[in-house]
Amino acid sequence: MKKILLVALTIILTSQITFATENIKKIDIKQAIEIAKQNNLDIQASKIDVDIAKNEIKKANRLQNPDIDVFYNFGKAGKGNPQQIGASQTIELAKRGARKNLAKSNLIQTEINLNFDEFNLGMDVREAYINLVASKAVLKNLMVQEKLFEELVEIAEKKVKTGELPEIDLLQARIALNQIITRINSANMTVKTKMIEFNKVINAKLDDYDSIDDFFPDSNDFLAMLTPKPEAKLPDFEIIKENSLKNRVDLKIAKQEIDVAQKNLAVTIRQRIPDLDIKAGYGYQPEHLSDDGTFRPGAYVGASLVNIPLFYNYSPEIKNAELKVTQAQLEYESAENKALKDLRKSYDQFLTSQQNLNFYNEKLVTDSKNMIEISKKDYESGNANLTSLIVMEQSYEDILEGYTYTVADYYKSWVEFLREVNTEDFDLDTEMI
Repeated sequence: MKKILLVALTIILTSQITFATENIKKIDIKQAIEIAKQNNLDIQASKIDVDIAKNEIKKANRLQNPDIDVFYNFGKAGKGNPQQIGASQTIELAKRGARKNLAKSNLIQTEINLNFDEFNLGMDVREAYINLVASKAVLKNLMVQEKLFEELVEIAEKKVKTGELPEIDLLQARIALNQIITRINSANMTVKTKMIEFNKVINAKLDDYDSIDDFFPDSNDFLAMLTPKPEAKLPDFEIIKENSLKNRVDLKIAKQEIDVAQKNLAVTIRQRIPDLDIKAGYGYQPEHLSDDGTFRPGAYVGASLVNIPLFYNYSPEIKNAELKVTQAQLEYESAENKALKDLRKSYDQFLTSQQNLNFYNEKLVTDSKNMIEISKKDYESGNANLTSLIVMEQSYEDILEGYTYTVADYYKSWVEFLREVNTEDFDLDTEMI
């Protein structure tokens, strides 16, 4: 009975795991970026802002609605006076054009903001993808180390049986193996966390995604992760700086803020211009109210200036609008200064990560791999003790983990560099696409 229950439970658990994995789609980094840009709910919400800004242009260009006016005199007051029915229309003078220009400037700003959001989303997806692959690579390395320690335990067991080693060496080997197992458990949890973060960035409504890569591509395939090879040479900083300042979207946004503030100032100043109110309609005197006892038809027209800035001339509003122009100009200068510093930092960070990765590739990884092979053979032949082999194994494990994080840092420093040059397509040969 217990066996039947165990088999049934196994089938249920297996089916649940299968169902869960079927809903997860494996994608590469390019697909992840495209899916995020198409399906990210935050980007969809930002696109609505563009539609709202377009409608604001129509709103700014509106005409004032007319009024219907009726004047009727009763009793003796109506004797000899006309009755009137007509319409009045307020015509804004020199205001609609300024409002429309402001709305157009706001639309441009909204579109730039959307492009910036999409660009940052692409960079966020890249970084989340890299973090997920890095966590998988760490897990893979630990599993390789687990097999090495399992082999070590097997060797120790044989040597203990033949009396070549004391039993404490076997316990030491098992403790080292169990330590790896606990680290594998933690690494598994890290992979799950990074996958959740990856899907959080994509922010699609229906599907869940996983990276198609379970470890970083080999050194000859960095382009698969949209990153140059470690031996590629970065252009001189002065060249990059010049091109970056021309293309940075955040600086375009800051510059557009100045334009919006200037357009808003124009709208505010024109509030001082009075509006023209025009009236026209039909006027008449009924027979019983006219002087000669006959029906007298006619018409009337009139005009007046309204909202004359005599008692209030909008000085506070104009002063605030002028201050906002000055504020926007200062913010642009500040953004430019910060951009240069951030660009310099990302440039230096990428060069450092490039040097570190090349050092790992040329020295540490190859030497440490040879070291562990020699140590293992020495232990099997009795020329080295177990403690030194475990230390070597753990050292090799640390080097592999460090290498994985160095590769991840290289990818992420490139992403950070792209953020600062504000382009997804940076060609090291032509400096900028």
